[in-house]
Amino acid sequence: MKPKTPSESRSIATDMVLPGETNPIGQMFGGELLARMDRAAGITASRHSRSHVTTVSVNNVAFSKPIPLGSIVTIEASVSRAFTSSMEIFMDVWVEDRQSGSKSKVNEAIYTFVAIDDNGRPIKVPPIKPETELEIERYNAALRRKQLALVVAGKMDPHEATELKALFE
Repeated sequence: MKPKTPSESRSIATDMVLPGETNPIGQMFGGELLARMDRAAGITASRHSRSHVTTVSVNNVAFSKPIPLGSIVTIEASVSRAFTSSMEIFMDVWVEDRQSGSKSKVNEAIYTFVAIDDNGRPIKVPPIKPETELEIERYNAALRRKQLALVVAGKMDPHEATELKALFE
């Protein structure tokens, strides 16, 4: 399979925070944002694999700032690394002030998806070829995150986690 760049599968979703999506103090529900991120990540994973995909984990979510009612929210999702059948999707969440137009990053998240066939069995996905400094940084970190998850789950011997060991040498 021919490698793809992260931008080839990238998705950008922009929407406004409406009253039914906020808590009593006018801030977006965390669950609403999680659902929006899951959809953006799913579209990105599907574009990359050109197949059905399923969410297998929400690896990291950082809610840095509240998102007020009426905010314009943009989620940028891209594949940070593709493994055999799984893809790590890194998302940046931005809020745009409607009056000034200024944008600030309020959240980031990492989801993992697996490409599946019509019977729900995992299938191979194309590799990623990172190009920018940020893409390379996220690509390298993805392998460390995967090894850590495998070690914690008891699916990898800690001595075999070469990327993790390299951090301490």
